[in-house]
Amino acid sequence: MNIKLSFNDKNFSSRETVVFGTYTKTIETKSKDKEKSKKKTELLFPHWPKDLIETFYKVKTSKNFKGGQGEIFEFNLPSGATIAVLGLGEKEKCTTETLRRETAAIFKQYKKRCEELAFDLDTLLIHNMEQTVGICAEAIWLADYSFETHLSKKAESALKSVVFMSSQTKTKEKKLEILLKKTQTLCQSINLGRDWVNEPPNILHSEEYAKRVEQDAKKIPGVKVKVLGKEELKKEKMGMFLAVNAGSAFKPQLVHLTYSPKKASKHVALVGKGLTFDTGGYCLKPSSSIANMKFDMAGSATVYAAFRALALAKVNVKITCVLAMTDNAIDATAIKPDSIVTARNGKTVEILNTDAEGRLVLGDCLDYVCDLEPDAIIDVATLTGAVLVALGTEICGIMGNNQKLVDKVLASAKDCDEYMWQLPIIPEFHKDIKSPIADLKNIGSKGYGGTCKAAAFLEAFVKKDIPWAHLDIAGCADAQAHLPYNPKHGASGLIVRTLVNYVENV
Repeated sequence: MNIKLSFNDKNFSSRETVVFGTYTKTIETKSKDKEKSKKKTELLFPHWPKDLIETFYKVKTSKNFKGGQGEIFEFNLPSGATIAVLGLGEKEKCTTETLRRETAAIFKQYKKRCEELAFDLDTLLIHNMEQTVGICAEAIWLADYSFETHLSKKAESALKSVVFMSSQTKTKEKKLEILLKKTQTLCQSINLGRDWVNEPPNILHSEEYAKRVEQDAKKIPGVKVKVLGKEELKKEKMGMFLAVNAGSAFKPQLVHLTYSPKKASKHVALVGKGLTFDTGGYCLKPSSSIANMKFDMAGSATVYAAFRALALAKVNVKITCVLAMTDNAIDATAIKPDSIVTARNGKTVEILNTDAEGRLVLGDCLDYVCDLEPDAIIDVATLTGAVLVALGTEICGIMGNNQKLVDKVLASAKDCDEYMWQLPIIPEFHKDIKSPIADLKNIGSKGYGGTCKAAAFLEAFVKKDIPWAHLDIAGCADAQAHLPYNPKHGASGLIVRTLVNYVENV
């Protein structure tokens, strides 16, 4: 969807459909009985032309419009232009996320009804024009996503262009064009990640996935790509990674991406779990759980989308991105429960549950990344079903070995209006994953605290002097239908914005 800026422009009467924002204000009035008071709600029309407010009130049904959040009222001008009045609720309670959601919602409502949709940014202004443009553009480009690759008939949309109008000067417009381009790149990266997560596993297996990433990454200036196959992983002694891949018809792939600007003073490593399909192995998942396991590579798609957006934005931070790709399949050679394998760092691991495979793959990759001595490591994975039990389907769980790093990532999540909550890693969890016949076992002794114990397992493969954070997106990577800027079905693309924000402010 093309978005155009049109500043020094209040000629809304020539447009097809224009969205104007309104707010409400509660006024308390005293009655004759001094002990009692009445509350009255009034509409606020920030930056509306006086004649447009008069036209609004001349429409008899306008008396029924209360301006509540998400409420829409429509009227027409003599020129034929349609004015869509968007209620944003109480001004004091309106947040950046309110604007993001309501912009996406009204965009979806009108995209099939008109060819041109304009937004009067002055009436939607929150904090400043830069933030308003970024949020509204983000909402529209993310809401406009659909996965129709395998549909014989694609959905049709009447909408051809979106216009952001403002009475501010043309000089301001030129500065905002850069921001708009950056936002578009971010959303394109998120939507590419969504595409890959939504691809069926018979098409996007490990070898095809690595090929697609390599093809895309090679187009990005300053990015180097290295792909490690089965033989290279053997040389790296990645026994856990290879154990998970043992039953697969496709070779394991470790895609190592590097973006290294000359003046970078910081180095951040992003690691993503890329299980293109997870059967559970010999500990086979039940039918109710095995469906949608194509989503088990969402961690890798998330970190790649963030890496891509940051590299294209030319941030002054060195970024290493490691994507670990395989499926967890079953055949005569697949790893069995009770097996013991040796990890890259030399530790032996007793595999008690072949469905706890993501931590095995990530463990070897974390050790691999530690050799590069980054200033911080963040891994992202759809690692445990337990995180859904603990936090629900909307919240990303975060754990780590460095509170300063965890706090920074949490602050970025808050800045981006994405839900994230810290869970603990305590000494008892480390003790619980010790095996009597190997150094470690891949699950805890009890069925509780599964998310935290999985993180404790991962921590065993991170060098203690390197700050590390683990993000479990098993709940929030899937459909988030409550968010208007997300599709009702399929990958959400959440947490990419948080990672980008963190690296930009590291």
